[in-house]
Amino acid sequence: MIKELFFKDIQTISGFLQRKEISPVELTKQLIERIEELEPTLNAYITVLKEEALKQAVSMEKEFAEGNIRSSLHGVPIAIKDIFEMKGSITTSGSKVFEHFIAERDAKVMAQLKAAGAIVIGKTNLHEFAMGATTENPHYGSTRNPWNIKKIPGGSSGGSAVGVATGTAFGAVGTDTGGSIRLPAALCGIVGLKPTYNLVNTDGCMPLSWTLDHIGPMTRTVADSRIMLRIMADPEMVSLIDLGTELTDLHGVRIGVCEKYFFESMDPEMKNVVQAALLQLMELGAEVVSIKLEDLEEAIEAQKMISKSEAYTLHEENFAKTPELYGKDIAYRLNLGRSVPATQYIRARNTRKRFIGHVLESMSQQGLDVLFTPTNAIPPFDIGSIQPEESLNNIFTLGRTPLGNLLGFPVISVPCGFTEEKMPVGFQLIGKPYDDGKIMNIAEVYEKSTNWVSCLEKNNAYKAENITL
Repeated sequence: MIKELFFKDIQTISGFLQRKEISPVELTKQLIERIEELEPTLNAYITVLKEEALKQAVSMEKEFAEGNIRSSLHGVPIAIKDIFEMKGSITTSGSKVFEHFIAERDAKVMAQLKAAGAIVIGKTNLHEFAMGATTENPHYGSTRNPWNIKKIPGGSSGGSAVGVATGTAFGAVGTDTGGSIRLPAALCGIVGLKPTYNLVNTDGCMPLSWTLDHIGPMTRTVADSRIMLRIMADPEMVSLIDLGTELTDLHGVRIGVCEKYFFESMDPEMKNVVQAALLQLMELGAEVVSIKLEDLEEAIEAQKMISKSEAYTLHEENFAKTPELYGKDIAYRLNLGRSVPATQYIRARNTRKRFIGHVLESMSQQGLDVLFTPTNAIPPFDIGSIQPEESLNNIFTLGRTPLGNLLGFPVISVPCGFTEEKMPVGFQLIGKPYDDGKIMNIAEVYEKSTNWVSCLEKNNAYKAENITL
């Protein structure tokens, strides 16, 4: 076994495979063994696709022997949030409503990953129907944060974050409607990318809010996010982004910081960690500009209104027929969405349009490349500590992620340190539409300057013997 194999990045694993230092079959077997070892405690997966993954591995190994290498993901085991259709497999969406639903096709992004040679090792746990920020699932059990197993991992893509953070997948796919990729990424100490709206096709993914839903990669490094996005992006849209240029420093980069909302009501210790990261970006050459964004409160309310209204519309028929199959917090949320009048929804859409225009204008007038904000604002809750009727605002309390979905702009969350209790902290970079490559380039310069990846690999929270009840 290659030392510390489970915590290598996709680039490194791809090199091992191409040089035949390890085979896709052996790699997949080792990951399945690790999943079986950790799952009783972490509960990151709803379904482990043992037979399917090994079958894929055999096929990919044969292609390696023939000299056919599809991509950097060829033979690399990854995890998929259990909200994407996968032909012949059950797709639960984290709910009892679909506990027996077997997909007849692959989701668009799933088909692209398979075509690139990725091995889908399992389907990860999530907050039911992706409608929550904790991944406390009443039907399939709560997923636990590996840094402190009494704590939530964030959500709704909590299982995907934990899989990457604990070495049971080399990368994962999540969805993000209010921060469901970025918040769990920050709480679990990994990189989470929410691409520009519509850059990744959502066909075959159970929707939550069709105007706010995004699909993106969850990885250990920024470079790995770039690898996955190249493959995941809609072929008809990928020409709009530049993923080829990388930076050596940040001279000439202008970063906007808005104190209002983003840094308010933040845990003081976590605020210090994030501000230290901002100083590091300045030392790397970036110029930081203080800015003011108007109508933040109205924009936040618009995001809430749009999300709950569209969620109810999507679930109206099933919720009317089988309300007892829904978890308490989801039922509470859907009932709130039922009461939203069309006039409020339309006003929220108009508020969104104005806010997008205002942010773009502010960034352009001041020549800003990105906006800088915290990702997680307070430490994660204890599992079971929040009542269902309080859960609707969890994403707004825990993080500063939802406005990224209202804007539809690309946002990346990058780990930047720990609290004294060794809980990870992350910051976000928000770019202009289709500047996905730019935000990754800036984030990667920071990442390399901090040696963060090596720090995570060596930290005891990643070791199997320490992930126990």
